[in-house]
Amino acid sequence: MKRVACIAGLLGIVVAMVVGWARFDRWIDITALPPLATETSVEMRDRNGDLLRVYTVDEGRWRMATGVAQVDPLYPELLIAFEDKRYFSHSGVDPWAMVRATGQALWHGRVVSGASTLTMQVARLLEDSGTGSWGGKLRQIRLALALERKLSKHEILDLYLTLAPFGGNLEGVRAASLSWFGKEPRRLTPDEAALLVALPQSPETRRPDRDWRAARAGRDRVLARAHDAGVISGETLESAWAAPVPRQRQPFPALAPHMTDRVRTASPLSMRHYLSLDRHLQEALERLATARLSDLSRQISVAIMVADHSSGEILASVGSASYGKTSSRQGFVDMTRAARSPGSTLKPLVYAMAFDLGLAHPETVIEDRPVAFGSYAPRNFDGRFRGEIRVSEALRLSLNIPVVLLMNEIGPARFMSGLKRAGIGPTVTGGKPGLAVALGGLGISLHELVQLFAGLARGGEAIELSWKPDESSVHERQRFVSRAAAWHVGHILSQLTPSEAKANGRLAFKTGTSYGHRDAWAVGYDGRHVAGVWIGRPDGTPVPGAFGGDLAAPLLLEVFQRLKPKLDPLPPPPPEALILGNSDLPAPLQRFRGRQAVFSAEADAPVLAFPPDGVRVSLEEGMPLVVKLRDGVPPFAVLADGAPQVTGHYQREIALEHVGKGFVTLSVIDARGRSARAVVEVD
Repeated sequence: MKRVACIAGLLGIVVAMVVGWARFDRWIDITALPPLATETSVEMRDRNGDLLRVYTVDEGRWRMATGVAQVDPLYPELLIAFEDKRYFSHSGVDPWAMVRATGQALWHGRVVSGASTLTMQVARLLEDSGTGSWGGKLRQIRLALALERKLSKHEILDLYLTLAPFGGNLEGVRAASLSWFGKEPRRLTPDEAALLVALPQSPETRRPDRDWRAARAGRDRVLARAHDAGVISGETLESAWAAPVPRQRQPFPALAPHMTDRVRTASPLSMRHYLSLDRHLQEALERLATARLSDLSRQISVAIMVADHSSGEILASVGSASYGKTSSRQGFVDMTRAARSPGSTLKPLVYAMAFDLGLAHPETVIEDRPVAFGSYAPRNFDGRFRGEIRVSEALRLSLNIPVVLLMNEIGPARFMSGLKRAGIGPTVTGGKPGLAVALGGLGISLHELVQLFAGLARGGEAIELSWKPDESSVHERQRFVSRAAAWHVGHILSQLTPSEAKANGRLAFKTGTSYGHRDAWAVGYDGRHVAGVWIGRPDGTPVPGAFGGDLAAPLLLEVFQRLKPKLDPLPPPPPEALILGNSDLPAPLQRFRGRQAVFSAEADAPVLAFPPDGVRVSLEEGMPLVVKLRDGVPPFAVLADGAPQVTGHYQREIALEHVGKGFVTLSVIDARGRSARAVVEVD
């Protein structure tokens, strides 16, 4: 009877244990897990995978997604040896550690060591629960057991590497490594790895920037235990103990802020973006732009863009040198995208189109003299006239009158169509382009200008510049000028390279200054790359004395120096390029004459400079009407309504005594019989 009762008792205990375990197992299975997908920082990376910029998450915290594969193998070894040496064998809770911690607490009357496993620490971090209450500790145990059933050991370790606190607003190993060491944790020295193990134990009191001695003591304890566990050798231990501890945080990378902001806005759900930029070049050009600002007034800003015209990939983009700074430079404005007057930088396209239309050749002679198109009378920037000059020299000197003469023949509408074929969408005040577009009378961005010159560098073939690696596109091989015209323009512009820079190769470039000295430009290319520079005030206020040749051109040359040690050679002329002297050109190309030249007055024909046609002249009683003449060959005859007033006059200022009131037709005839006329109203 006793034996039966004993067996029954044992069976009862077994049943109770089975039922208890089943209920415990069920209790673990129904555990409500917190969200395992935590918000992490958006990362921007360059063409080589190097970090360009990191964005903070909520409350300004740096929390970067981290996996075991992204850290030095020594780090998890030290972490497990110090924190949880049976990590890969327990199921979330280490009973031996609990027994040890409890016994030590009872013996010493205080907590000597903890029993939290890495899984329990992850559970606490996921729920942001404290470590002090028994209820919180029980919840961590339950959640740790549940996590072990849902996730693999490596997945749990990845969560720890992402969520562990490292002081201040730093969370995760990658954020800590970038902040304390200025590098990714792929390659860590033993002392660096040990410091990253020690910091989460007491992230605020051990912060190296607050108490480097406490940080070093914590690091050294990790190293000592790693040595005892056989993870590192004695020689490594001594060397790591002697290494200094960083005493201040390093800034997170924040390169290409304008472009990265734009990319993030375009794809808000992506956590990692790869850009075509080159980190080292971007960093060098941002430093260059900042250095240039030190020589300029406080309101001026600088923008730079560099691209590979063979692929269309943007390699560097500096929208401003003062992003995020409260200053009059308005650094928040991305000046690579802002539409501004390009000044003379569009002249190469005008000349290229004129070459294609058979209006001119680089050796064609064109006249640089006073001209007027109705009320529009363009002038050269220096106010001088050079008379007869070759087209190539007119482009090199960036003269205004010759290019407007060509634009008058090309037509503003056709010129705008050429810009659109090049992938450019300019803005025109009033909506209708005029002859002034040849001199920058429209709005275009630095990005578009660099794209236009990239097309010229490609032999007149349009290409769309892009920040996405390998995603730039040629517009269906769309051509906006011929290969020969593009080569001629590039060859002319390459003669502008300063003699002291020619040893580095030739650069085909053009400068420009917008009306009122608001914008200074320089854009150019070699056989592989194209770059553009803008200097000015973002608010469009004039910068007195600012010229593209003085301000922007030297900066452009420095940009190419930062880009590479030697320029790539420009391409040879295509077979169809006509390379002849002026005397060997066909007769129509030897001297520029517009299509209406046969109907136009001769260049030195007489002109009624005053009064001009259509003007109203007020004269007091008895006062003569003064007529002023320009050009022509004296002696002159002046008629009023067909009646001679003066004949055989050699002076160019003539007083007419007997001109009646009302509308009067004035005519002047020179010694060669050439004439000019004007209708004026006299009252």
